[in-house]
Amino acid sequence: MPFKLFAQSEKPNVIFILADQWRADAVGYAGNKDVITPNLDKLAQESLVFENAITVMAVCAPWRASFLTGQYPLTNGVFYNDKPLATEAVTMAKIYKDAGYQTGYIGKWHLNGHAPGEHPFSARDLPVPKERRQGFDYWKVREVSHDYNDSFYFDENDERHVWEGYDAFSQTDSAISYIKKNKKNPFLLVMSWGPPHNPYQTAPEKYKAMYDPAKISLRPNVPENLRDSARQVIAGYYAHITALDKAMGDLLQTLESEGLADNTILVFTSEHGDMLFSKGVLRKQRPWDESIKVPMLLRYPKGISKPRTIANPIDTPDLLPTLLGLSGLKTPKTVEGTDFSAQLKAGNDIDNEAALIMLPVPFHEWQFKNGGREFRGIRTQRYTYVKDLLGPWLFYDNKTDPYQMDNLAGQAEYKELQDSLEKVLKAKLKKTKDDFLPADEYMTKWGYLYDMQDSIRDVNYLNINR
Repeated sequence: MPFKLFAQSEKPNVIFILADQWRADAVGYAGNKDVITPNLDKLAQESLVFENAITVMAVCAPWRASFLTGQYPLTNGVFYNDKPLATEAVTMAKIYKDAGYQTGYIGKWHLNGHAPGEHPFSARDLPVPKERRQGFDYWKVREVSHDYNDSFYFDENDERHVWEGYDAFSQTDSAISYIKKNKKNPFLLVMSWGPPHNPYQTAPEKYKAMYDPAKISLRPNVPENLRDSARQVIAGYYAHITALDKAMGDLLQTLESEGLADNTILVFTSEHGDMLFSKGVLRKQRPWDESIKVPMLLRYPKGISKPRTIANPIDTPDLLPTLLGLSGLKTPKTVEGTDFSAQLKAGNDIDNEAALIMLPVPFHEWQFKNGGREFRGIRTQRYTYVKDLLGPWLFYDNKTDPYQMDNLAGQAEYKELQDSLEKVLKAKLKKTKDDFLPADEYMTKWGYLYDMQDSIRDVNYLNINR
């Protein structure tokens, strides 16, 4: 077993709770006075709180592939939704399984993809073949669904079942059952909730009733003409979040009652955020904080005794090697991210100046004709710096301008600082062997076809909102 270092009794369990489209400011512990998240707020007091957890690519499948492999999207080839992660990829569950762990996955997958020439969503309601499950054995999974009530899933034998009621609650009950049944053996469990991803108004009525849209506070970067719509959307979004917080509370209680909390690495995070009408738009893919910043908590009492805030940025490819390090497992050479486990265990911040963010190919909700553009950028603890194919595009001082309303790109008085950030970005691109080419180059290299109208460019698409 090449990755095993611990004796059987010493191995920590790993539980990774993943939400979809939950942005960083939508939790009480981050200072949000509107959203109701008592269980996460309590968990934050016992955890490492990552203030700058950054998604390398703010959209579903690319984040998931990067997380499971510890690689950047242009390395594993998943830089576009519904494109397949290679069957032979070296992934989290394969590594933990080789080290003697039980492995389980519950919820949304979105890594099986579809065959070339098929409708882009053709495989979303089909079972994932066993050889395509990337090392996960316990399996209650739907490739993709945003129907959160009485939705269906497939088990290990490709039999179809229904999650009764609000699926996040039933999925959490399944996770609790798995934990109880496997508590005598080390296990890796990933539970992937669909909410609070849109549709925004489908949370249980009990939680929707907790929010009056008229009382919702808005970020200053929401345009005046969209503020009523934003309050309606965010009220529903928060209802999903409070429902998920209840589910998290149930899971936390189980870890306590089963005596597993101390030796379990528990992580809560999200794939990406949601603009929620900031800058006048919805959803993700954009390089602004509402899209790229996510909540992230890590609790491991046996290995990390000091709850605290981690201020420096952590990027998606860093999550796998850091979890492996905390678990006492070696990181495979295929992994590109950085293992920060030693710094976390030592009580320090992580030594990471910047997280790389990217969009090699705009698609779907932010396709070219909707203003989408190829970009590369960095998010440091203080600054955001982003380039498109024409050069510097966005530059923000997030300390003095937390809502990113004053673009400093190209301003003479900030040239020296912009040049220094440009050097950091170039170093990141060089390290990851990223030549920052136009989207068509990557689509051709990987033999991908654009979905529907994604390839259609507005003649001035790069100059929109420059």
